[in-house]
Amino acid sequence: MSLSLGDGVTLVLGGARSGKSALAERLAEASGLAPAYLATGRAFDAEMEARIGEHRERRGNGWRTVETPLDLVAAIGREAGPEHVVLVDCLTLWLTNLMMEGRPVAAECHALADCLAARLPGPVILVSNEVGLGIVPENEMARDFRDHAGRLHQAVAAVAAKVIFVAAGLPMILKG
Repeated sequence: MSLSLGDGVTLVLGGARSGKSALAERLAEASGLAPAYLATGRAFDAEMEARIGEHRERRGNGWRTVETPLDLVAAIGREAGPEHVVLVDCLTLWLTNLMMEGRPVAAECHALADCLAARLPGPVILVSNEVGLGIVPENEMARDFRDHAGRLHQAVAAVAAKVIFVAAGLPMILKG
């Protein structure tokens, strides 16, 4: 299957280690535009430091990385441009950061969807973990997270030109 990046917003969803980030990176590189990587992850432990290091190594030096654990809308506004492709990795880590900081999650997600719905001057790729396919979480915070993620994915998918689901490294086009 040959995938290409179109104009506007592309949402890439998948489970943990599904290949979604690698696919998003390939789409960005194939665009021929200068890639800007908006990193939402925080390295709170050695395992997360290793994951971040793996992503950096895979991308190489041709990427400009912007750390943006909370203020994603502002970062997209600054980085989007006709000469850039913006890759956000990932929405579920951003959502975690919002929840841990006590930020108004629904309002922040609404602001992101509004930002993406506006005609941005360059392509934006957003990566996120699909967390709603498993069992119902046993605690309230985990259920809230799953529900926020599901609503966020629906809002972003509604404004995206393309939505791709990745399972076992295989992309499936859901929209576009």
